[in-house]
Amino acid sequence: MTHGAHTSRGRLVTCVVGARPNFVKAAPLVHALGARPGVTVELLHTGQHYDRALSGGFIEQLDLPAPAHSLGVGSGSHAEQTAAVLVGVEKRLLERRPDALVVVGDVNSTVGAALAAAKLGVPIVHLEAGLRSGDWSMPEEVNRAVTDRISDLLLCHCDEAVENLAAEGISGDSVALVGNTMIDSLLRLLPVARAQGALARFGLKADGYVLVTLHRPALVDDPERLAAVISALGRLAESLPIVFPLHPRTRAKLDQLSPTLLERLLTTEPLDYLDFIALESEARLVVTDSGGVQEETSALAVPCFTYRNNTERAITIRCGTNRLVGVDPEALAFACVQELRGPRRPLPEPIPLWDGRAGERAASAIFELLDREDGELADPTAFAGRAVSIAGR
Repeated sequence: MTHGAHTSRGRLVTCVVGARPNFVKAAPLVHALGARPGVTVELLHTGQHYDRALSGGFIEQLDLPAPAHSLGVGSGSHAEQTAAVLVGVEKRLLERRPDALVVVGDVNSTVGAALAAAKLGVPIVHLEAGLRSGDWSMPEEVNRAVTDRISDLLLCHCDEAVENLAAEGISGDSVALVGNTMIDSLLRLLPVARAQGALARFGLKADGYVLVTLHRPALVDDPERLAAVISALGRLAESLPIVFPLHPRTRAKLDQLSPTLLERLLTTEPLDYLDFIALESEARLVVTDSGGVQEETSALAVPCFTYRNNTERAITIRCGTNRLVGVDPEALAFACVQELRGPRRPLPEPIPLWDGRAGERAASAIFELLDREDGELADPTAFAGRAVSIAGR
């Protein structure tokens, strides 16, 4: 297969999205690319997340175009999901022959789509490249590393990600520091989200509740571990409301446990994006195992406790509001009590390039890649040997 077939009549970029955070991260880049003359952007939805609150509602709220194609992958083991994405994306690439394929984040859709493109010679762009937790028991860590190794352009959201790639021997004009596109979406839609009145609908007051999200298999698939942390949160709820939107995976596991576990918590179905960020922005504290929530709370200056032993978002600890508390429910409960009783932490300095303009910088980096692929750069070696920062654009 040859790529670049669309040069004479414009360029076609296919962006693969599959799981909830992918849509939020991809939207600013899709908007920025679509605003460029002669560029067509297609969304390919793998269907890895299939609940409307986790996918379809996003497309409307983020003002994304309707997916040009949906694979309907759905649930399954890691092997089943990755294989289905690999087969489905390969077929679509052969039909459409895009000039580049954009993959986002670290889910199975990401690595499956990247593998399909690599074998067909389609240039691969990895948005949110270079994140590392050092925990190879996490499927996401495998997905990140594999995707980064086979991508042609790695778009990083912080300097630590650039450093991680350099330590693995990846540098030069294949790496661009562009900032965090997830924060672009957050900043653009937060005023709209707050105006929808989510706090009033749930009977909450600003700074008067704790927001919780837990969904990682390492936690929720273990009944004893899950029950222990829910019990700890229930005790905390005696002094402050605990709002707990239930991810489908978490809901399925909790249904197998005692229903009394959740009596003290304000549980909800999965929230749409606008309601979630509205609640997130006004919370006194957020408890999570989600990478994206760690980033959003840091941008919002909301205290966040990450219920994990490690994080690939170390920037949110160094420069943001995030704190690792491990996976001991009693330690979590103690940390929450101390946080809620003590004075508010000082506001952190804004994280560099998390400024609402990352999508534009990412689009510029992709155009540089396409120009290089087409052989149109006047000096194709100009950027050799260094990571490219286009922060000033």
